[in-house]
Order: sequence, then structure tokens, then C-alpha cells
Amino acid sequence: MVFDFLKQGTRTKAQFADEAKASASGRVIAANFGAGRPAWSARDTTSLTRIGFTQNPVGFRCVKLISEAAAALPFILQNAQERFETHPMLAILSRPNQMQGRAEFLEALYAQMLLSGDSYIEAVGADERLPRELHVLRSDRMRVVPGKDGWPIGYEYSVGAAKHRFAIIDEYSPICHIKSFNPSDDHYGLSPFQAAASALDIHNSASSWSKALLDNAARPSGAIVYRGEEGQGTLSPDQYDRLLSEMENHHQGVRNAGRPMLLEGGLDWRPMGMSPSDMEFQKTKEAASREVALAFGVPPMLLGIPGDATYNNYQEANRAFYRLTVLPLVSKVLGALGHWLSEMSGEELELRTDLDQVPALASEREAQWKRISQADFLSDHEKRMLLGLPAVSLGGIEDSQFEDTQAAAHEESLEDENGQDFQTQSDLEKAEG
Repeated sequence: MVFDFLKQGTRTKAQFADEAKASASGRVIAANFGAGRPAWSARDTTSLTRIGFTQNPVGFRCVKLISEAAAALPFILQNAQERFETHPMLAILSRPNQMQGRAEFLEALYAQMLLSGDSYIEAVGADERLPRELHVLRSDRMRVVPGKDGWPIGYEYSVGAAKHRFAIIDEYSPICHIKSFNPSDDHYGLSPFQAAASALDIHNSASSWSKALLDNAARPSGAIVYRGEEGQGTLSPDQYDRLLSEMENHHQGVRNAGRPMLLEGGLDWRPMGMSPSDMEFQKTKEAASREVALAFGVPPMLLGIPGDATYNNYQEANRAFYRLTVLPLVSKVLGALGHWLSEMSGEELELRTDLDQVPALASEREAQWKRISQADFLSDHEKRMLLGLPAVSLGGIEDSQFEDTQAAAHEESLEDENGQDFQTQSDLEKAEG
């Protein structure tokens, strides 16, 4: 059998020409090319950023709303014993580089996370523990370099033809890669734009349709009926071209809206009414807007999308926006950033959001403080832990140790008082005797 297979390679061109090969499915191919096929946009990061952020107001507002709200949240730096008011890590985060302050840096970080599902932070000058500068790199230019075992061994940043490799040496990485969950990829995150790509295409197509309607005098097209002599309804080629030219030059476009039409003999204008599909088109656009907002976790009420009454009032929608969208994103990013910087500094530090300074959660935090402070069965140490405070009360001593020390001191004071009373009484009796 093997030799027969090898002999087949020595056949002549004439032998090949005698064979007739045809696809088994070729005869069932339809000739209706393109009819009814939706034209979807590309799903890469660059295309989704263009159609979803720069060309779509709903996607643009969702990214700006989340990134600005997340960047404005105050954060605190603490360890197991104390909360730091001043620290080199806080100094580098307050001014990450010469071009960006804290707000601009964090806004770019969160925006990259929303646009592509990935955020990359470069540490500059990290030889002396903490870096001197931090820079947010564009996600569409970064590529993860996996090793033989599948784990990343470096990152490659490309700008045009120039490429730069960031190598991971001895488990130290000059790049902090924060990615969202992606069930189908081991190295890259999933962007909300990818989940809302179909809704973005529908919304953009609806906007293009509305623009075309405005260019056509902002109303549905009508029909010009020609009735010549003896019922003959055919225009000559010259008449037809002249009629089209006059319609395009004098009766189409926004500047020609409302201009009266002068029809010569035999011509009659019959306007067409709005079809049911035209009347439902705006509702389709609003439904697509809600789907985009749903993918980002932004209540449609905050975007001004009509027809959505999920929340009773704006305050409730704003509180749900912070609780369900902004805070989980901030906790994830600050946790990864704090762990990355802690490995450089050699200290066990934690970056976390200061929930007591979030205006949208003021009522919730006030109720929580009141409820915990009135719980008499909890120690001060447990109360501080529940409120997210460091486990320190006085002098660097933990609350549990502080309570034990206070109890022991109290017992000693009682013994001293009893002893002093006894000695005083004895001295009194001796004095009286």
C-alpha cells in the first residue's frame, strides 16, 4: 500500500487531466450574494475602540463615567498594624510621572481596562525598591510573550516597526498586567466592547440611517409620477437626467428643507407615509443603547436613556452604579497594583478604597458605623476589623493585646489598692495604740 501511494506521485499531467474533481457542495451554492447578510464590524481592540468609543456616544459616556468615577475615589495605604498618612508608595501614586498626576494616571489605567480588557503599567527605575515613575501603556500595542510552560516570560511593546521587550527576571516583572476575566483566553482579558459589539453596530447603523434621513429633507422619500400625453408615462433620457439633477441640487439636503417644488406639466408629487419599520427604528436604537449600558454595568438612567424605570430614583441608580460597577473594578485594580508595588518595596502593604469618603455610599456607611458601634458583644478589635480599620489602637499594640494588658493592669491595681488599704488600716491601729 505504501509503494502504491509513492507510485501515485509519478503520474503524468495527462493522467491528472483525465480526472474530474468537483466539490460535493458546489451545486447547492445559492447565487443570491450578500442579500440579508448583516455587515458586522471587526472585533479586534483597535476596531472596537474606534466604533465603540470614538464613534459611539453611549460607549464613550460609559467609559468616561466609570473611569472618572473610579479615578476620583480616595484610597488608603495600610498594613496589619497601622494606616500610613505619608509613605513613598503614596508619593509615587500622587505623581506617577512628569506628564500625569494621580487622576490622569488612574483614569487612563481604568479606561484601558474597559477598552481592551487589559491594563499595563510600566515601572521606570525600579532598581532601588520602589520605581521613580509609573506609566500606563496602550493595550493594543502590548503582546504577552509566553514561555514553554505557558506562563508569561516577558511582554513586547510595539510602536510601528520598533519593538521593546520587557523580560521577567527572577519572578520580577517591570510590567504590571491587570486583566479582566476571559473564559476563552489565558493571557488577555475580555472587554465589555466585545460583549456589546453587536449592539454597537446596530446603534451606529441607526445613527447613519438618521443622518441619511436628514440629508433627504428629514422626511421619507416620495414618488414623482409622470403622465404624458395619451397616458404615456415614460420620460426621455434627457428629461430623466434633468429631473434627477434638479432634485439633487435644489430639493435634497438640510439647507433645502421646506423649499417648494416646481413641477412642470405631466409631473405629480406623491409623498409616502412613514412605514411601521421607520417608526420603530428609534426604539431599536434605544434598545441597543440599553444593551451597551448593560454590558458596562451603567444604569441607563444615568445616561439619560428614556424608557427605563428599573430604579426608583436617580440616587438609587447612582448608589447601585458605585456598589456594583465602580467599587469591584477599583478593588481589583488597587489590589493588583498594591501587591505589585509591595513586592518591589519588600513590605506587606495594602491599597484599598476609603469607603467612608464615597458620597454615594454615605448613608450606607453611616448605618454600618452606627450598627457596629452599638454591638456590645464585639470587642474594639473586632469592630475595627469590620469597619476596615487597622488592628491598632494605641502605641502600636493590637487591640486584643491592649485589652489583655488593660485587664491585667486593672487586676494589679485592685491588689495594690487592697494592699494599701490593709497597710493603712494597720498603721492606723498602731498609731491609735
